Amino acid sequence: MRSHVAELAGIRRQVLAGPSEKATRAQHAKGKLTARERIGLLLDEGSFREVEQLRRHRATGFGLEARKPYTDGVITGWGTVEGRTVFVYAHDFRIFGGALGEAHATKIHKIMDMAIAAGAPLVSLNDGTGARIQEGVTALAGYGGIFQRNTRASGVIPQISVMLGPCAGGAAYSPALTDFVFMVRETSQMFITGPDVVKAVTGEEITQNGLGGADVHAETSGVCHFAHDDEETCIQEVRYLLSLLPRNNRENPPAVPCDDPHDRRCDTLADLVPADGNRPYDMAEVIEEIVDDGEYLEVHERWARNIICALARLGGQVVGVVANQPRVLAGVLDIEASEKTARFVQMCDAFSIPIVTLLDVPGFLPGVDQEHGGIIRHGAKLLYAYCNATVPRISLILRKAYGGAYIVMDSQSIGADLTYAWPTNEIAVMGAGGAANVIFRRRIAEAEDPEAMRAELVKEYKAELMHPYYAAERGLVDDVIDPADTREVLIRSLAMLHTKHADHPARKHGNPPQ
Repeated sequence: MRSHVAELAGIRRQVLAGPSEKATRAQHAKGKLTARERIGLLLDEGSFREVEQLRRHRATGFGLEARKPYTDGVITGWGTVEGRTVFVYAHDFRIFGGALGEAHATKIHKIMDMAIAAGAPLVSLNDGTGARIQEGVTALAGYGGIFQRNTRASGVIPQISVMLGPCAGGAAYSPALTDFVFMVRETSQMFITGPDVVKAVTGEEITQNGLGGADVHAETSGVCHFAHDDEETCIQEVRYLLSLLPRNNRENPPAVPCDDPHDRRCDTLADLVPADGNRPYDMAEVIEEIVDDGEYLEVHERWARNIICALARLGGQVVGVVANQPRVLAGVLDIEASEKTARFVQMCDAFSIPIVTLLDVPGFLPGVDQEHGGIIRHGAKLLYAYCNATVPRISLILRKAYGGAYIVMDSQSIGADLTYAWPTNEIAVMGAGGAANVIFRRRIAEAEDPEAMRAELVKEYKAELMHPYYAAERGLVDDVIDPADTREVLIRSLAMLHTKHADHPARKHGNPPQ
């Protein structure tokens, strides 16, 4: 028995060391960590339990029968992050370039099934060259099994994809099916067809990073939620994100003790937000003032920057914050902002995260490009997401809230549980100037001094229909509050709504706009 145990120990040492020191040096030379080093950063020290460490492929041909390394190029298992169970798989680029074959895929399928059954988050550390060409169609079928499980786990457990190397072709669809995508600049890329194919088909010349690098997907395509300069920072942010998410859809997000007083007055808000609705300000500063200790994690920070989607805590409880950003495009809603927010609202609703919406929106962005690009369809996605959400929902109108954008941004009429407003709020079909031009067009045109008449009628319209208490008088706003009381009001309201329960009508599923 002792000799067998010694043999096992020798095999384990070989597996843990990797295929060769040369391969490890090559990985490090690219500025990349090995798969085991990455897992060590992600999980609590000493908590990782590996599954199928000794798995080998059974393929033959093209020299594969002579190369049967243990793990088959992917490390799978579970461990803990801040004491809570997390499942993980990590491609080992040193073995077959991290390419996916039959045995490799089967290991991933198994760990995904275990994560779903255990009700715990799944993190994939991606660094592979795609399907293992030598294994042909069986490798492609392996991807199909991953996609099917990604879909089955959607809204059941948090799924996080961390891109730490290349991800091309069909392999890119698995990250796209998950809840969050992290990327590292310079070393990770995602695309369906690479630069060589693009050049052959279209004649365009472009680098891998220019086509599908972290900055491209963080700023232009919206595929990437978080982009970082190095792997260590990236993986630490994954740990932080996990601390804000529940283990599964049957649990609430983890609460923490809060040293920031619940009744802390936010007196600086009155100075941060100008009363003049045409003057810009930074909504991020408003969020910092309201949430616990000024800490929040912005999702899709660099894409659709005219709206902010963030995870934060209020009174120790996790909340999702949606807020227009007046510094960018005056905070209007457009196609990208609508898509970004709709996905965030759906994620919050799936994982029992209450939603706080901060409104300062002049409407939808006008323009031929927006209309032809389907702003109606994309805006409807946001509307559907809010209407479909059953978590506690609180909206707060800081300044202007005009037209359809006001309705779409979780107004009381589409199901917000509580709606508050500051004394600077203006809720209307459109701005006073535009409304006066429509309603009083003839009177303005016939006046001796059209501009003076217009100014007088604008003032009249504001006094009649846009004063701060108009909506409150009609029950469309539950209360008009002092900005300094915002934090306390939100925390008390969330505490009341903590036990909210709402059911959808019986149906297989809805048919959201696409």
